[in-house]
Order: sequence, then structure tokens, then C-alpha cells
Amino acid sequence: MSTRKLTVRLPEEDIEFAKKYASDHGLTLTQLLDRYLKKLRQAPQGDIHPDILRFSGIIPGDRDMRDEYRDAMEEKHR
Repeated sequence: MSTRKLTVRLPEEDIEFAKKYASDHGLTLTQLLDRYLKKLRQAPQGDIHPDILRFSGIIPGDRDMRDEYRDAMEEKHR
């Protein structure tokens, strides 16, 4: 595979984060970006990730889940 140089302009804090993340995981910044882009290429194309689609619509929009959770915890610990 042939490679070539690319200049990317990002906010300084993003660059520092990426460098530290790569270093902490024993990678170069180039390796980190290469792995991320390969992962993106393998992901299904579409606007919404399949895991999100799988769960959407399970909980009706008119339910207050805080109340549901509290009721479930009260029932569980009786």
C-alpha cells in the first residue's frame, strides 16, 4: 500500500489529546488514525448506528423512565 503525507488542521487541545491517547496505547498518531479510519470503513453506512436503531422505539416517548426505574427498584427491594 502506498502512503502519502497529509496536513490536518485541528484545535490544539484535540491534537494534544490524540497524541497522548496514542502514546498511552503504544501507538503513533498515524497508527491511531489509520485504525480509526479502517474501523469507519468497516462500519455499516447510514446515519444512525445499528445498535441505536436496534433499541429505538422500545420505550414509548410518553413514559417517565425515572418513575419506571424508581418503581422497579422499590419492587425489587421489598
